[in-house]
Order: sequence, then structure tokens, then C-alpha cells
Amino acid sequence: MDNLTHSLVGWVLAETGLKRRTRKGLAACVLAANMPDIDVFFGWASWAPLAMHRGFTHGLVGGVLLMPPLLAGLLWLFDRWQASRGATFRSGLPMRFGWLLALCYLGALTHPLLDLQNTYAVQLLSPTSGRWFHTDGLFIVSPWLLAIMGLGLWLAWRWKSAKPAVAALAGVIGFIALNIGISAMAWDAPRQNDSAFNPDRIFASPEPLLFWRRDMIWRQAGRIFYGRYDPLHDPAGLVSAEHPITDNMADPLVRKAAVATPEVVKFLAWSQLPMARIERQGCSAVVTFGDARFTGPRLSRNFNVSARVPADCPAR
Repeated sequence: MDNLTHSLVGWVLAETGLKRRTRKGLAACVLAANMPDIDVFFGWASWAPLAMHRGFTHGLVGGVLLMPPLLAGLLWLFDRWQASRGATFRSGLPMRFGWLLALCYLGALTHPLLDLQNTYAVQLLSPTSGRWFHTDGLFIVSPWLLAIMGLGLWLAWRWKSAKPAVAALAGVIGFIALNIGISAMAWDAPRQNDSAFNPDRIFASPEPLLFWRRDMIWRQAGRIFYGRYDPLHDPAGLVSAEHPITDNMADPLVRKAAVATPEVVKFLAWSQLPMARIERQGCSAVVTFGDARFTGPRLSRNFNVSARVPADCPAR
């Protein structure tokens, strides 16, 4: 999810009354809700789980277990530094480190739970496993979620009450649960059109405004399939399906290119639906890799990486 959504979730949590538990309570909730995205600054790291976006810092070990105490410690030290300089705190609240730590844990937990909702997915078990998890419950920037939380925060400020924030939090949970249910139906919808349906990966991406609709994409037997799902049109089957395309990942040239450069290796470690285009040029070939979730069948968008490898020379 986008960082505005993460921030609003932390803010809504704080406005339910949790920010009154300790000084720096609001900061703990909002900063912890964004903290796992620190991995964007470590793409250069030699340790793959840290360099991978939505890897170690988004997992149950790194993001949920280890990082919250670090944030709590930094906030506590900052508070001590302010106090040593004679700062006065308008909230009038005492510093309770136990509550500060608890709020950092709670805020940090919301981050992977939200990122789990979209097709980008999360490596929840990093670094022990590179498996990606996703529920396909939300578009990566959900205007509905922003509206629910924005209204709740505005009413909480206007009424000077925690009840609107509690209601907004309940609304967010209900909205996500509804969409996970829709995606669960969408995952099974292709079976209505194809009795041999047995994908090894499948994604159901929600639309941003018409949230009940899904752009379907799945892989089966080395082919990529695309379809559309709308439960208001047909809750059991697809509205439309396109002719599948071969992902080319079993081609010998593609296998060679898959380990040709560090950039390709890193891309394929992240990609969950990799596909390749082969362009032969004399005695070599340029292999372009993309991820079927984010690039078209022709790999015409910019979200891809290429490598040149030797190939058999054409007969003269």
C-alpha cells in the first residue's frame, strides 16, 4: 500500500484512544506503521532479504518482531533529549516505555497486514523463506480506504471523540474482509470456463473505484492466462478471458539469460509471474524479462530488465 494509507491507519489507531497511553503515542503509531518501508533505502545491500522490497523488513521476524523495539528506543531517547533541554509537553502525558513499545508493535503489525492485501505480495517468512503471500483484497492505492479513514479522523477531530476513529477502523476491517471474500470467489471463477483449470499461481487484482471487479491473471503449464471477473455480472465465472500466451521461461536462451547479470537475477528473485521475450540479433539474442502482473503480453512497458546472451548463428 501507499505510505499515505499506512500513515492514516497508524493515525486512526492512535485516535481510538491509544495515543493517550503515553507521550509520543501518536508518533509511535504513525512511524511504526511506515517503518517496514525503510527497505527502499537498502536496495544496494548484499544480503538479499534486506535488499528485497517487502522482504525482511516486512516479515514477521524483521518487521514485526525486531524493528519495533528499535523505534521505541529511538523515540524514548528523543523524549529524554527533549526533557534534558527543558522542553514542556502540551499533552501533559508521562512517558510510559511499556506502552510506547506496545504501540510500536501494533503499528508495525498493520504494515504487512495491509501490504498483504495487494498483488505485489509480501515475504512474511523472510529470511527463512522467500515465499510470497497475498490476499488480493485491495488495489495498491484504495480511494475507499482513504475516504473511510479520512472521514473518521475528521469526525474524531470535530467531535473530540474516539468513537469515529473506532468506527473507521471497524469499517476498514469490514471493507478488507469483504474484498478478500470477493477475491476468493474470483480465484475459483476460471474453473467455470475450463475444467482443466489448475494454476500454480493466480492473482485477482481489484480495480481502484469499482472495487468488486477483478483483473485475473494466472499461470498454468508454462502459459499466462488473463481474464476479467465481476461478481455482479456472474459470481461463479469469468466475464471474459483472453487467449493464453507462452511465458517462454523454459526456452534454453531464456534459462541462459536468467543468470547472465545480477540485475536479471535480482529481478527474477522478486518476480512471481516472470515471462520473457526473445529477440535474435545475429549470433546473439536479447532476452527481455517482465512480470505478467505489471506488464503487457508484449512486454512493452518499462517494468522489465534485459540481458544479451550468445545464440546459434543463422545459417549462411
